[in-house]
Amino acid sequence: MTTRTMKFGVAGTVAAACLTAASLTAPAVADPVGAPAPAHAVEKDRHRSTQQAMDAAVKEGVPGVTGQAIDRHGTWSGTSGVGNLKTQQPRGAQDRYRVASTTKTFVSTVLLQLEAEGEIGLDDTVEQWLPGVVRGHGHDGNKITVRRLLNHTSGIYNWTLDPEIRRTVFSKEFLRHRYATWTPEQQVRIAMRHQPDFAPGKGWNYADTNYILAGMIIEKVTGHTYGDEIRQRIIKPLGLHGTSVPGTDPRLPQPSSRSYSKFQNPEAKKTYDVTEYNPSVAGAAGEMISNSADLNRFFMALLRGELLPKKQLDEMTTTTPMDDQHPDVRYGLGLRQFKTSCGTEVWAHGGDFHGTVAVAVTTRDGNHALAFNFNGDWAGDFAPVIDAEFCGK
Repeated sequence: MTTRTMKFGVAGTVAAACLTAASLTAPAVADPVGAPAPAHAVEKDRHRSTQQAMDAAVKEGVPGVTGQAIDRHGTWSGTSGVGNLKTQQPRGAQDRYRVASTTKTFVSTVLLQLEAEGEIGLDDTVEQWLPGVVRGHGHDGNKITVRRLLNHTSGIYNWTLDPEIRRTVFSKEFLRHRYATWTPEQQVRIAMRHQPDFAPGKGWNYADTNYILAGMIIEKVTGHTYGDEIRQRIIKPLGLHGTSVPGTDPRLPQPSSRSYSKFQNPEAKKTYDVTEYNPSVAGAAGEMISNSADLNRFFMALLRGELLPKKQLDEMTTTTPMDDQHPDVRYGLGLRQFKTSCGTEVWAHGGDFHGTVAVAVTTRDGNHALAFNFNGDWAGDFAPVIDAEFCGK
């Protein structure tokens, strides 16, 4: 899900920050692994630019940042700012956080595994698996394939853009409904009230509805929820102990920091604690919780071919152009492809929702990865953090 203007095709960007926190910056936490392990001074210097970019985000108004990078030299963790505005407790290197739309990469991976097993075809229609669900106001599930759900070329209306949803979910009114349970059927019905954005295959538009439907298809194919399939197929095999698909549980597991929002008004004086809410509002489009170490492990394993056969990984990394606002960014099946300012090609996903901006990035060979999180949704730019890691000295 997204609450802010999309940039770089990964998460959101925001206006200038209101909250300054230069005095709250915490030092980097280096944890080199592998052999040979570099000296601490060398390790710290090697990611100096990344740490500085995190610090800059805090100066721009992000309460706190936590992240981890892995490259051929080893593992580095960095933090900046605070995880609790009341107590001034700093962000933790092991913090768990809501990853929002990064959930989509997990969902796409499960569907591609099912394709590899012969259980479903990417060119199967939505109508085959969910008869009568995508219908009305010009929507036709007979003309939309599973592939078009995963690469956002279906034309299906994004349910989160419905005016009533913008009011009840993306304004301060959300605080009255934060513990409400949403069903995927309910979310799709809201989308079906509107005309599609374009005919299937005739455009590109990021729509959470696509992945709500993808989650429903996983359940129809397997007889299990998409969360159960993610746990059995990805979380357990990779040992992602900080990762969960919480369903309707509003709590953020420890260790974690508080999450803060200004509900799309960066200039607002009041900041709201939105750490707890029922994540069914995001569902298969964005409900998961993870940490930086787990996200790196997942994305590196994925791009190295540990989770998908070559055919399915090739399908995932076959991209389509995004909209005119992002001419240099392409979208595969739950992955975005773009180049950093220094020309390094990376594959990524990320997302932002109330109180969180989460980004996971890796090179195509899976040998250099970065994952990080802002615990505020109104300030800071994630792009300089990516550039610092993949282009910095």
